[in-house]
Amino acid sequence: QVQLVESGGGLVQTGGSLRLSCAASGGIFSSYAMGWFRQAPGKEREFVAAISWSGGGILYGDSAKGRFTISRDNAKNALYLHMNSLKPEDTAVYYCAAANSGGSSRYVEWYDYWGEGTQVTVSS
Repeated sequence: QVQLVESGGGLVQTGGSLRLSCAASGGIFSSYAMGWFRQAPGKEREFVAAISWSGGGILYGDSAKGRFTISRDNAKNALYLHMNSLKPEDTAVYYCAAANSGGSSRYVEWYDYWGEGTQVTVSS
């Protein structure tokens, strides 16, 4: 079973950038598809981006297209989310997720393991 720990969140101004990281341990990271989701207060968990076990199969949610980039380093057991041109509506808790299936998906139900999340706040 894999454990996931997110980091890199914080407070940033509109137009700024952040890089989120997700450190994985306890499993074979290179076998998992990985995803990023976010949840704002009072809203459902929203798909942000996903990547297959090999680094292909990259998917983005509409809110992330053109601004966010997902990547992974299987040698370091790490997942990343580079976020540029941040907006106040990007404010949320960002979660890292892993799926036993190696294929990427935009659906919450696809993922088997979740981290605790990291807060991203974008000020206007």
